[in-house]
Amino acid sequence: MRFALLPVALLLGWSAQDSHAADRLTDLPFATRSEVFAPQAMAATSQPLATQVALDILRRGGNAIDAAIAANAVLGLVEPTGCGVGGDLFAMVWDAKSGKLHGLNASGRSPQGLSLPQLKQELARQQLKEIPALGPLPVSVPGAVDGWFELHRRFGRLGMGEILAPAIQYARQGFPVSDVIAYYWQRNVQALMQYPGIREQFTKAGQAPQKGELWTNPNLAQTYEQLVTGGRDAFYRGQIAKTIAAYMKRNGGYLSEADLAQHRSEWVAPVSTRYRGYDVWELPPNTQGIAALQILNILEGFDLKQAGFASADHVHWFVEATKLAFADRAQYYADPDFAKTPVSQLIGKDYAATRRKLIQPNHALAAVPPSNLALNEGDTVYLTTADAEGNMVSLIQSNYRGMGSGMAPEGLGFILQDRGQMFSLTPGHANVYAPGKRPFHTIIPAFITHQGKPWASFGVMGGAMQPQGHAQIVINLIDFGMNLQEAGDAPRIYWESAMEPTGGEMTDGGTVYLESGFPQTTLRTLQERHHKLGSNHGAFGGYQAIRRLDSGVWVGASESRKDGQAAGF
Repeated sequence: MRFALLPVALLLGWSAQDSHAADRLTDLPFATRSEVFAPQAMAATSQPLATQVALDILRRGGNAIDAAIAANAVLGLVEPTGCGVGGDLFAMVWDAKSGKLHGLNASGRSPQGLSLPQLKQELARQQLKEIPALGPLPVSVPGAVDGWFELHRRFGRLGMGEILAPAIQYARQGFPVSDVIAYYWQRNVQALMQYPGIREQFTKAGQAPQKGELWTNPNLAQTYEQLVTGGRDAFYRGQIAKTIAAYMKRNGGYLSEADLAQHRSEWVAPVSTRYRGYDVWELPPNTQGIAALQILNILEGFDLKQAGFASADHVHWFVEATKLAFADRAQYYADPDFAKTPVSQLIGKDYAATRRKLIQPNHALAAVPPSNLALNEGDTVYLTTADAEGNMVSLIQSNYRGMGSGMAPEGLGFILQDRGQMFSLTPGHANVYAPGKRPFHTIIPAFITHQGKPWASFGVMGGAMQPQGHAQIVINLIDFGMNLQEAGDAPRIYWESAMEPTGGEMTDGGTVYLESGFPQTTLRTLQERHHKLGSNHGAFGGYQAIRRLDSGVWVGASESRKDGQAAGF
């Protein structure tokens, strides 16, 4: 009977005063399960087979980097609704040997053969006012494969043949499709069926697989095998590149062999802010990671602990801080090769203090005045791994929207991303479309250090939810004292508006979405403060995390919004 306590608690709501509201026997209001503890290694991914493959790689002498690549390869097979080698990748690696955190930006660029005027002509011809989510126009160079090989070149231990072997075996012999993935697979293929390669490679007679159904992808197995024998050049300069380019040309696209051949990943320095004694790390633009740091800097001026989790002040302060950070996100975040985002100013404490003054205690902001800084300076999978030596990987990889653009080159077993949809079409905008440019990116990995040592590796999937989710995980852990599992399971806040890096303005304050678990008194107070509340059941992301205790023990967490699993040994 005790298992019924959690839904009842969620139904009735929870507040800081409910200090003994318990989910099970642990006196934790929201944890759906216990944290996972292990002495040597840990993996947390959004699908159990990928988690188990990561652990197998670690048992066979691989390190956290090998395990992360292997898990990502499996996820590209078992969770094509969120990721795959047709998409991009970002990662942070804690290297135990050097005691340093390294960042990798493995995002691809727009086609060199498509200019902004040409793109606008194409859109006008198709009677479109913005870059579409589907079809050939939003396709940019897939960066994930180069990301794998860059991670492996710098930090890997096992050979790529051994790392990719489990994914190849599952692709040929089959895997049972899990629950949440089956749901999104069905939703996606209905919209993508018009594009060549989808029906043949991602359905059986036009039907997506059901949960529990055994599924194979021999085409993807063959693609992975080419990576084993030919390395990253097999993808960017070999037969795979030729197949992609020919497919795109046949179907009205612009991505060429030359675009693929010129692709390169970039090692970047992660950036951080100190939040109540903990250093929170993100990757700089073209990602949206610094939005999480901006939110935290603003929130540091409020006493969240005293206000209490799920209180009206907690939600109000968070939403208003998000509005201010997202105004800068819409204005400044872009490919640094094309626009000099003033990162140090945006994540500075003085700037946060100035912006914080705009927050009114009892009235939601309907619009956010733009900042004037001197420019002298988006569905997804997240996974994290850790090994016995102390190495940790925080990795996120995505097709962007669900199964991407729908462009599925015949015989390759994957779908090309639609990340190019995230460009602005406004001349002069930092994120305006240009040939050979990396679009604004929603996918972000996160990391926390404390007193110079690794403390937690985590991520929250889901478009604009990601920086909001990152900030909420941090305050759940640090302000509200939650454990790693409860910090992810606790009900979330999601705010959205028309104010995006692709264009649009906010004039109505946007919409606040709250998961079940927030008290009715909080909802009423928010409405009194002129927040517009909405209903949304699928926008709250998916979380995985690993934490290092002072004893050296690993702690893992995987939330219930996905099919995921945290496990170790």
